Amino acid sequence: MLDQIHWLAAVTVLGVLEQAYFFLQVIYARRLFGISPPKISGPPEFERIFRAQVNSSEYFPIFLAVLWQAGLFFHQGLAAALGLLYLYARYCYFMGYKASSSERLAPIYFSAGVLWILIAVSALGILHFFLSHHVGLNVLQLLTA
Repeated sequence: MLDQIHWLAAVTVLGVLEQAYFFLQVIYARRLFGISPPKISGPPEFERIFRAQVNSSEYFPIFLAVLWQAGLFFHQGLAAALGLLYLYARYCYFMGYKASSSERLAPIYFSAGVLWILIAVSALGILHFFLSHHVGLNVLQLLTA
């Protein structure tokens, strides 16, 4: 069983570490700009870092759910590769947003595209599972025949 999920687990750990890095960046920015919690406003440089972290945190549960669904129901290797692409795009998004609000755009569009691919792969895998286990229809056999 573990050989079927080890890549998913590794990408999950990398994602958690990335989230921790983003959290730490907000802490460092709070110290740098003298902004104590619960304040969330300040210089534009702080607000961009804060928004980048919050935006990334908002999408993280969705990412985890579709990463694991795609890996379990479709293909672990493909899901893990897409997961790594997503994490890289999110890192580029964070760093771009930190520098300038306009530099966040290309990475956010790319990460959204990767997320939609993970959603599609998840849906296809789950659909295939239901059709083959509950209807007795193996779509993959039909396609290769």
